Amino acid sequence: MKGFAVLGTITMLAVAPVFAQTPAAPAGAKPAPQAPPPAAPATQPAPAPAPAPPRPFPEGAKMAFVVLQRIANESADGKTATTRIQALQQKKAAELTDKNKQLQTAQQRLEKEASVLSATASGELQKQVERLTVEIQRFTQDAQAEVQELQQQLQQDFQVRLEPVLQEIGREKGLHFIFNGPDAGLVWADNALDISADVIKKLDAAKPAGNKPPVK
Repeated sequence: MKGFAVLGTITMLAVAPVFAQTPAAPAGAKPAPQAPPPAAPATQPAPAPAPAPPRPFPEGAKMAFVVLQRIANESADGKTATTRIQALQQKKAAELTDKNKQLQTAQQRLEKEASVLSATASGELQKQVERLTVEIQRFTQDAQAEVQELQQQLQQDFQVRLEPVLQEIGREKGLHFIFNGPDAGLVWADNALDISADVIKKLDAAKPAGNKPPVK
């Protein structure tokens, strides 16, 4: 099926909620006596019942929705991408911590030894503090840009892998539309129309699209 837009703007599908109203009592009827409060149970309450299994996809439905964030969180590709981003963030955070320790050490030495250092030595130490301060500012900016670049690259790779899966499932189910529920402004839909689990299963089963070099 052609024309799927994975992250494009989609016309909002809205279904007005229906609120059930309590029927009015007939005229002249006496109000029903209130039931006494239940007695406290003598034993522990029974465990909550297990959630009902998901209902099958409605036969003949021409539209469905997915939750892209769920697919990104639960699919193998999404988990791998998250691991790579977290590893880069942790690496940059450790490097930044080390630079901050160097700056703190230089600042403490300047404060404690300023009175006993020569003017030349004090000036050199002051220059070191200023140099480290500038280095930390630049490092922080570069690290943020590097993490953002990796996120964008992984998102593009994920979209390339996801789009043919959506198309395939759309053809299999005879769909006309697949919405990204949260971004489409969806306020209510039958949960049986959620095909996120199908997408995750097929995405994980699909072979990687080529052997791309890792993003550094």
